[in-house]
Amino acid sequence: MKKLFVLVAIGMMLYACSSNSNNQQHAGSTATSESNSPGASDYDPKRGEGKFDKVDIGDKLDAKMATEGHTIANLKCASCHKYTTERLVGPGWSGVTQKHKPHWIMNFITNPDPMIDKDPELQAQLELCLVRMPNQNLSDDDARKILEFMRQNDGLQE
Repeated sequence: MKKLFVLVAIGMMLYACSSNSNNQQHAGSTATSESNSPGASDYDPKRGEGKFDKVDIGDKLDAKMATEGHTIANLKCASCHKYTTERLVGPGWSGVTQKHKPHWIMNFITNPDPMIDKDPELQAQLELCLVRMPNQNLSDDDARKILEFMRQNDGLQE
């Protein structure tokens, strides 16, 4: 009886693994059809998906906040991102604040999964990097500090 249970368990695992690889092979066509679905048409690629519609960043850099953001980024982000243009696991951070609005960055830092699922640019980036950005469960305050560090990293002075 134990042998039969073991054989059934192994069979189920093999079936599950083979089904998963089939789903991954068709992921590109699924992402395309999802972007044509009603929910995806509501997505604004300039805003992102999340609670931030506007982030008041001011004209000057907040050096204290940037320093704290650098510390947080070193703990939570640096294992996958370099602060240059070079890609590590994820893309490099240099230039990100010129490319994206502050509210988009804040939405992505705090809410990456829905944005990756809906944003064509992020889906293209995922095809290059092959690893989804994990949700680091950062507070809004920590995300704002990381944004300030990104601004400093892109050359904004005090």
